[in-house]
Amino acid sequence: MDLPLKGLKVVAVEQAVAAPFATARLADAGAEVIKIERPEGDFARGYDRAAAGQSSYFVWLNRGKSSVVLDLTQASDKARFTDLLAGADVLVQNLKRGALARLGFDPEALADSHPRLITCAITGYGNQGPMADRKAYDLLIQAESGLCSITGGPTEPARVGMSIVDVATGATAHAAILEALIARGITGRGATISVSMFDVMAEWMTVPLLNHEAGQSPERVGLAHPSISPYSAFGTRDGQLVLISVQSDREWRKLCQLFLDQPDLGHDPRFATNVARVANRPQTDGIVAEAFARMTGPEAMARLQQADIAMASVNDMAGLSAHPHLRRITLDTPNGPVRCPAPAPLVRHAPRDYRAVPAIGQRID
Repeated sequence: MDLPLKGLKVVAVEQAVAAPFATARLADAGAEVIKIERPEGDFARGYDRAAAGQSSYFVWLNRGKSSVVLDLTQASDKARFTDLLAGADVLVQNLKRGALARLGFDPEALADSHPRLITCAITGYGNQGPMADRKAYDLLIQAESGLCSITGGPTEPARVGMSIVDVATGATAHAAILEALIARGITGRGATISVSMFDVMAEWMTVPLLNHEAGQSPERVGLAHPSISPYSAFGTRDGQLVLISVQSDREWRKLCQLFLDQPDLGHDPRFATNVARVANRPQTDGIVAEAFARMTGPEAMARLQQADIAMASVNDMAGLSAHPHLRRITLDTPNGPVRCPAPAPLVRHAPRDYRAVPAIGQRID
Protein backbone atom coordinates (compact mmCIF):
# COMPACT_ATOMS: atom_id res chain seq x y z
CA MET A 1 0.00 0.00 0.00
CA ASP A 2 1.33 3.43 -0.97
CA LEU A 3 2.04 5.88 1.82
CA PRO A 4 -0.36 8.85 1.97
CA LEU A 5 2.17 11.51 0.91
CA LYS A 6 3.93 9.50 -1.79
CA GLY A 7 4.71 11.79 -4.72
CA LEU A 8 4.88 14.93 -2.57
CA LYS A 9 8.16 16.83 -2.85
CA VAL A 10 9.36 18.86 0.13
CA VAL A 11 12.40 21.15 0.15
CA ALA A 12 13.65 21.89 3.65
CA VAL A 13 16.18 24.60 4.48
CA GLU A 14 16.35 23.51 8.07
CA GLN A 15 18.54 22.95 11.07
CA ALA A 16 18.27 22.01 14.75
CA VAL A 17 14.93 20.55 15.88
CA ALA A 18 11.65 22.37 15.13
CA ALA A 19 11.62 22.29 11.31
CA PRO A 20 13.28 18.85 11.11
CA PHE A 21 10.55 17.50 13.42
CA ALA A 22 7.86 18.69 10.98
CA THR A 23 9.58 17.38 7.86
CA ALA A 24 10.45 14.04 9.48
CA ARG A 25 6.71 13.43 9.84
CA LEU A 26 6.21 14.28 6.18
CA ALA A 27 9.02 11.89 5.22
CA ASP A 28 7.51 9.13 7.40
CA ALA A 29 4.28 9.53 5.43
CA GLY A 30 6.09 9.00 2.12
CA ALA A 31 7.02 12.51 1.01
CA GLU A 32 10.34 13.04 -0.74
CA VAL A 33 12.13 15.43 1.62
CA ILE A 34 15.23 17.16 0.30
CA LYS A 35 17.17 18.59 3.21
CA ILE A 36 19.41 21.52 2.26
CA GLU A 37 22.56 21.57 4.37
CA ARG A 38 25.49 23.93 4.54
CA PRO A 39 28.83 22.38 3.52
CA GLU A 40 29.56 21.71 7.21
CA GLY A 41 26.11 20.16 7.68
CA ASP A 42 23.21 20.86 10.00
CA PHE A 43 24.75 21.96 13.29
CA ALA A 44 22.48 19.46 15.08
CA ARG A 45 24.78 16.74 13.70
CA GLY A 46 27.22 17.84 16.39
CA TYR A 47 24.92 18.01 19.40
CA ASP A 48 26.09 14.71 20.92
CA ARG A 49 27.46 11.28 20.02
CA ALA A 50 24.82 9.10 21.66
CA ALA A 51 23.48 7.28 18.57
CA ALA A 52 26.26 4.97 17.33
CA GLY A 53 28.67 7.88 17.56
CA GLN A 54 26.25 10.30 15.91
CA SER A 55 23.89 12.96 17.20
CA SER A 56 20.76 11.51 18.80
CA TYR A 57 18.85 14.61 17.69
CA PHE A 58 19.92 14.24 14.06
CA VAL A 59 19.22 10.50 13.88
CA TRP A 60 15.78 10.98 15.44
CA LEU A 61 14.66 13.84 13.18
CA ASN A 62 16.21 13.21 9.78
CA ARG A 63 15.29 9.68 8.82
CA GLY A 64 14.05 9.28 5.27
CA LYS A 65 15.45 12.58 3.98
CA SER A 66 17.97 13.18 1.21
CA SER A 67 20.78 15.59 2.04
CA VAL A 68 21.81 18.14 -0.58
CA VAL A 69 24.75 20.41 0.20
CA LEU A 70 24.26 23.98 -1.01
CA ASP A 71 25.82 27.33 -0.16
CA LEU A 72 22.97 29.70 -0.95
CA THR A 73 25.32 32.68 -1.05
CA GLN A 74 26.84 31.25 -4.27
CA ALA A 75 25.18 31.86 -7.64
CA SER A 76 25.57 28.28 -8.87
CA ASP A 77 23.98 26.85 -5.74
CA LYS A 78 21.18 29.41 -5.90
CA ALA A 79 20.45 28.14 -9.39
CA ARG A 80 20.31 24.54 -8.13
CA PHE A 81 17.98 25.63 -5.34
CA THR A 82 15.75 27.40 -7.89
CA ASP A 83 15.53 24.16 -9.86
CA LEU A 84 14.55 22.23 -6.75
CA LEU A 85 11.80 24.72 -5.96
CA ALA A 86 10.41 24.44 -9.48
CA GLY A 87 9.24 20.90 -8.75
CA ALA A 88 8.44 21.32 -5.06
CA ASP A 89 5.08 21.14 -3.33
CA VAL A 90 6.28 22.41 0.06
CA LEU A 91 9.15 24.61 1.23
CA VAL A 92 9.96 24.52 4.95
CA GLN A 93 12.62 26.75 6.47
CA ASN A 94 13.68 27.89 9.93
CA LEU A 95 16.34 30.44 9.10
CA LYS A 96 16.42 33.75 10.90
CA ARG A 97 13.58 36.10 9.98
CA GLY A 98 14.13 37.51 6.47
CA ALA A 99 17.25 35.45 5.78
CA LEU A 100 15.76 33.54 2.85
CA ALA A 101 14.44 36.76 1.32
CA ARG A 102 17.90 38.33 1.57
CA LEU A 103 19.25 35.35 -0.34
CA GLY A 104 16.79 36.12 -3.16
CA PHE A 105 13.93 33.78 -2.23
CA ASP A 106 11.28 35.95 -0.63
CA PRO A 107 8.27 33.81 0.35
CA GLU A 108 5.85 36.42 -1.02
CA ALA A 109 7.63 36.41 -4.37
CA LEU A 110 7.70 32.62 -4.36
CA ALA A 111 3.93 32.60 -3.83
CA ASP A 112 3.52 34.69 -6.99
CA SER A 113 5.90 32.62 -9.12
CA HIS A 114 4.84 29.23 -7.67
CA PRO A 115 1.10 29.56 -6.94
CA ARG A 116 0.73 25.92 -5.82
CA LEU A 117 3.74 26.05 -3.50
CA ILE A 118 3.14 25.83 0.25
CA THR A 119 5.81 27.67 2.22
CA CYS A 120 6.21 27.36 5.98
CA ALA A 121 8.62 29.64 7.85
CA ILE A 122 9.44 28.77 11.46
CA THR A 123 10.90 31.61 13.54
CA GLY A 124 11.37 32.50 17.16
CA TYR A 125 9.01 35.47 17.35
CA GLY A 126 7.34 35.75 13.96
CA ASN A 127 7.70 38.38 11.27
CA GLN A 128 6.47 41.40 13.22
CA GLY A 129 6.62 42.80 16.73
CA PRO A 130 9.32 44.23 18.99
CA MET A 131 11.29 40.97 19.30
CA ALA A 132 11.03 39.69 15.74
CA ASP A 133 14.77 39.90 15.13
CA ARG A 134 15.83 38.25 18.37
CA LYS A 135 17.50 34.83 18.21
CA ALA A 136 15.44 32.09 19.78
CA TYR A 137 16.11 28.53 20.91
CA ASP A 138 14.07 26.04 22.91
CA LEU A 139 15.09 26.94 26.46
CA LEU A 140 15.02 30.66 25.71
CA ILE A 141 11.37 30.41 24.68
CA GLN A 142 10.60 28.21 27.69
CA ALA A 143 11.85 31.07 29.81
CA GLU A 144 10.31 33.92 27.80
CA SER A 145 6.85 32.31 27.61
CA GLY A 146 6.66 31.71 31.37
CA LEU A 147 6.83 27.92 31.06
CA CYS A 148 9.85 27.73 33.36
CA SER A 149 7.98 29.70 36.00
CA ILE A 150 5.44 26.90 36.43
CA THR A 151 7.94 24.04 36.06
CA GLY A 152 10.07 22.62 38.86
CA GLY A 153 9.80 22.70 42.62
CA PRO A 154 8.88 25.50 45.03
CA THR A 155 12.41 26.94 45.31
CA GLU A 156 13.31 27.67 41.70
CA PRO A 157 12.04 27.48 38.11
CA ALA A 158 13.22 24.68 35.85
CA ARG A 159 13.55 23.61 32.24
CA VAL A 160 11.20 20.98 30.89
CA GLY A 161 13.59 18.07 30.49
CA MET A 162 13.30 17.72 26.71
CA SER A 163 12.96 20.16 23.81
CA ILE A 164 9.28 20.82 24.38
CA VAL A 165 9.16 24.14 22.50
CA ASP A 166 10.89 22.77 19.42
CA VAL A 167 8.69 19.68 19.35
CA ALA A 168 5.51 21.70 19.90
CA THR A 169 6.50 24.11 17.15
CA GLY A 170 7.38 21.31 14.75
CA ALA A 171 4.08 19.55 15.44
CA THR A 172 2.19 22.82 14.90
CA ALA A 173 3.99 23.42 11.60
CA HIS A 174 3.29 19.85 10.48
CA ALA A 175 -0.43 20.28 11.16
CA ALA A 176 -0.51 23.63 9.35
CA ILE A 177 1.22 22.15 6.30
CA LEU A 178 -1.25 19.26 6.17
CA GLU A 179 -4.15 21.74 6.41
CA ALA A 180 -2.66 23.71 3.52
CA LEU A 181 -2.29 20.55 1.44
CA ILE A 182 -5.94 19.72 2.01
CA ALA A 183 -6.95 23.28 1.07
CA ARG A 184 -4.77 23.13 -2.05
CA GLY A 185 -6.58 19.97 -3.09
CA ILE A 186 -9.82 21.97 -2.98
CA THR A 187 -8.73 25.36 -4.33
CA GLY A 188 -5.58 24.55 -6.30
CA ARG A 189 -3.72 27.32 -4.47
CA GLY A 190 -0.75 27.05 -2.13
CA ALA A 191 -0.26 28.96 1.11
CA THR A 192 2.31 31.09 2.91
CA ILE A 193 2.54 29.94 6.54
CA SER A 194 4.45 31.47 9.44
CA VAL A 195 4.79 29.70 12.79
CA SER A 196 6.60 31.29 15.71
CA MET A 197 7.96 29.35 18.66
CA PHE A 198 6.76 32.04 21.07
CA ASP A 199 3.20 31.99 19.70
CA VAL A 200 3.06 28.21 19.98
CA MET A 201 4.08 28.18 23.63
CA ALA A 202 2.01 31.23 24.56
CA GLU A 203 -1.07 29.43 23.25
CA TRP A 204 -0.12 26.24 25.10
CA MET A 205 0.13 28.36 28.28
CA THR A 206 -3.53 29.42 28.10
CA VAL A 207 -4.66 27.65 31.29
CA PRO A 208 -1.96 28.99 33.64
CA LEU A 209 -2.25 32.44 32.03
CA LEU A 210 -6.01 32.66 32.49
CA ASN A 211 -5.69 31.42 36.06
CA HIS A 212 -3.10 34.12 36.73
CA GLU A 213 -5.32 36.81 35.25
CA ALA A 214 -8.17 35.54 37.42
CA GLY A 215 -6.04 36.17 40.50
CA GLN A 216 -4.92 32.58 40.99
CA SER A 217 -1.39 32.58 39.62
CA PRO A 218 -0.10 28.99 39.57
CA GLU A 219 2.70 27.97 41.90
CA ARG A 220 5.43 25.43 41.26
CA VAL A 221 4.49 22.25 43.09
CA GLY A 222 6.95 19.72 41.65
CA LEU A 223 5.35 16.32 41.02
CA ALA A 224 1.88 17.53 41.92
CA HIS A 225 -1.04 19.10 40.11
CA PRO A 226 -1.74 22.73 41.05
CA SER A 227 -5.54 22.37 41.03
CA ILE A 228 -6.27 18.68 41.75
CA SER A 229 -5.62 16.68 44.94
CA PRO A 230 -4.44 14.06 45.49
CA TYR A 231 -2.53 14.16 42.21
CA SER A 232 1.07 13.68 43.27
CA ALA A 233 3.91 11.21 43.80
CA PHE A 234 4.26 9.24 47.00
CA GLY A 235 7.06 7.01 48.30
CA THR A 236 6.51 3.39 49.28
CA ARG A 237 8.17 1.44 52.08
CA ASP A 238 10.74 -0.04 49.68
CA GLY A 239 11.65 3.29 48.08
CA GLN A 240 9.48 3.19 44.96
CA LEU A 241 7.90 6.46 43.83
CA VAL A 242 4.32 6.12 42.59
CA LEU A 243 2.24 8.95 41.12
CA ILE A 244 -1.53 8.80 41.49
CA SER A 245 -4.31 10.92 40.04
CA VAL A 246 -7.73 11.21 41.69
CA GLN A 247 -9.90 13.03 39.15
CA SER A 248 -13.30 12.97 40.88
CA ASP A 249 -14.89 12.88 44.29
CA ARG A 250 -16.21 9.40 43.47
CA GLU A 251 -12.63 8.22 42.92
CA TRP A 252 -11.62 9.84 46.20
CA ARG A 253 -14.24 7.80 48.04
CA LYS A 254 -12.96 4.59 46.39
CA LEU A 255 -9.40 5.49 47.36
CA CYS A 256 -10.49 6.03 50.96
CA GLN A 257 -12.35 2.71 51.10
CA LEU A 258 -10.04 0.38 49.16
CA PHE A 259 -6.58 1.93 49.59
CA LEU A 260 -6.56 4.08 52.72
CA ASP A 261 -8.90 1.78 54.68
CA GLN A 262 -10.61 4.91 55.99
CA PRO A 263 -14.02 5.03 54.25
CA ASP A 264 -15.28 7.83 56.48
CA LEU A 265 -12.73 10.22 54.96
CA GLY A 266 -14.62 9.99 51.68
CA HIS A 267 -17.41 12.07 53.23
CA ASP A 268 -15.36 14.18 55.65
CA PRO A 269 -16.12 17.84 54.69
CA ARG A 270 -12.38 18.64 54.82
CA PHE A 271 -11.76 16.20 51.96
CA ALA A 272 -15.09 15.31 50.33
CA THR A 273 -14.65 17.64 47.33
CA ASN A 274 -11.65 18.45 45.22
CA VAL A 275 -11.88 22.12 46.18
CA ALA A 276 -11.71 21.11 49.86
CA ARG A 277 -8.85 18.68 49.26
CA VAL A 278 -6.80 21.32 47.44
CA ALA A 279 -7.49 23.83 50.22
CA ASN A 280 -6.28 21.20 52.71
CA ARG A 281 -3.56 19.77 50.50
CA PRO A 282 -0.99 19.23 53.32
CA GLN A 283 -3.46 17.12 55.28
CA THR A 284 -4.76 15.33 52.17
CA ASP A 285 -1.31 14.44 50.93
CA GLY A 286 -0.16 13.55 54.43
CA ILE A 287 -2.91 10.95 54.86
CA VAL A 288 -2.16 9.42 51.46
CA ALA A 289 1.59 9.47 52.10
CA GLU A 290 1.15 7.58 55.37
CA ALA A 291 -0.73 4.83 53.57
CA PHE A 292 1.92 4.51 50.87
CA ALA A 293 4.69 4.37 53.46
CA ARG A 294 3.12 1.25 54.99
CA MET A 295 3.22 -0.68 51.69
CA THR A 296 5.81 -1.93 49.24
CA GLY A 297 5.63 -0.72 45.66
CA PRO A 298 3.96 -3.91 44.33
CA GLU A 299 1.48 -3.89 47.21
CA ALA A 300 0.54 -0.27 46.60
CA MET A 301 0.16 -0.79 42.85
CA ALA A 302 -2.05 -3.83 43.40
CA ARG A 303 -4.30 -1.95 45.84
CA LEU A 304 -4.55 1.04 43.48
CA GLN A 305 -5.42 -1.25 40.60
CA GLN A 306 -8.16 -2.84 42.70
CA ALA A 307 -9.56 0.62 43.45
CA ASP A 308 -9.29 1.58 39.75
CA ILE A 309 -7.13 4.63 40.57
CA ALA A 310 -4.97 6.09 37.80
CA MET A 311 -1.30 5.61 38.62
CA ALA A 312 2.19 5.57 37.17
CA SER A 313 5.67 4.58 38.21
CA VAL A 314 8.00 7.59 38.30
CA ASN A 315 10.55 6.15 35.88
CA ASP A 316 13.95 7.35 34.85
CA MET A 317 15.53 6.63 31.46
CA ALA A 318 16.55 3.16 32.62
CA GLY A 319 12.91 2.50 33.37
CA LEU A 320 11.81 3.73 29.94
CA SER A 321 14.54 1.74 28.20
CA ALA A 322 13.26 -1.49 29.74
CA HIS A 323 9.58 -0.55 29.69
CA PRO A 324 7.30 -3.38 28.51
CA HIS A 325 5.09 -0.92 26.62
CA LEU A 326 7.88 0.76 24.64
CA ARG A 327 7.73 0.17 20.88
CA ARG A 328 10.89 0.70 18.85
CA ILE A 329 11.99 1.04 15.25
CA THR A 330 15.45 0.35 13.85
CA LEU A 331 16.99 3.04 11.64
CA ASP A 332 19.85 2.57 9.22
CA THR A 333 22.45 5.30 9.76
CA PRO A 334 25.91 5.98 8.31
CA ASN A 335 27.40 4.37 11.45
CA GLY A 336 25.10 1.37 11.54
CA PRO A 337 21.64 0.54 12.96
CA VAL A 338 20.13 2.62 15.79
CA ARG A 339 17.02 1.58 17.71
CA CYS A 340 14.69 4.47 18.57
CA PRO A 341 11.22 4.82 20.05
CA ALA A 342 8.58 4.29 17.39
CA PRO A 343 6.36 7.12 16.14
CA ALA A 344 2.99 7.07 17.86
CA PRO A 345 0.50 6.82 14.94
CA LEU A 346 -0.51 3.28 13.99
CA VAL A 347 -2.66 2.93 10.86
CA ARG A 348 -4.55 -0.33 10.44
CA HIS A 349 -3.40 -2.41 7.46
CA ALA A 350 -0.72 0.17 6.62
CA PRO A 351 2.53 -0.77 8.38
CA ARG A 352 5.43 1.59 7.78
CA ASP A 353 9.07 1.06 7.01
CA TYR A 354 11.28 3.93 8.08
CA ARG A 355 14.00 4.98 5.68
CA ALA A 356 17.63 5.66 6.48
CA VAL A 357 19.32 8.68 8.05
CA PRO A 358 21.55 10.46 5.49
CA ALA A 359 25.21 11.32 5.64
CA ILE A 360 26.01 14.83 4.44
CA GLY A 361 25.15 14.97 0.74
CA GLN A 362 23.61 11.46 0.63
CA ARG A 363 20.48 10.73 -1.37
CA ILE A 364 17.88 8.52 0.32
CA ASP A 365 15.45 6.62 -1.90
